[in-house]
Amino acid sequence: QAQLVESGGGWVQAGDSLRLSCRGPRDVFENNPMGWFRKPPGKMSELVASMTAFGDTYIGDPVKGRFTISRDNAESTVSLQMNSLRVSDTGVYYCAAVGTSLWGQGIQVTVTA
Repeated sequence: QAQLVESGGGWVQAGDSLRLSCRGPRDVFENNPMGWFRKPPGKMSELVASMTAFGDTYIGDPVKGRFTISRDNAESTVSLQMNSLRVSDTGVYYCAAVGTSLWGQGIQVTVTA
């Protein structure tokens, strides 16, 4: 069964940076836009950023200017560089093949004041 595996989460202070990475099957990366969703505590999931196999990107307004998404199709990875983290960025972050049911298990990011 196809699987996406996230890494890189953790506990940081506001203003710090973190880099999330996700690895999965090559065919998934070749055929789908890849994205990062997050679920803040008590709120619904939201799309943070996504990137097509051709390099077209979407960055959500709450993170624009602070977060960057990148992908390496040859390595079947997608990464999310998160700078200037805020307490409001706290949540569980999920890697996903956008538009499919293929999601990772999620990784916790906690930002303290």
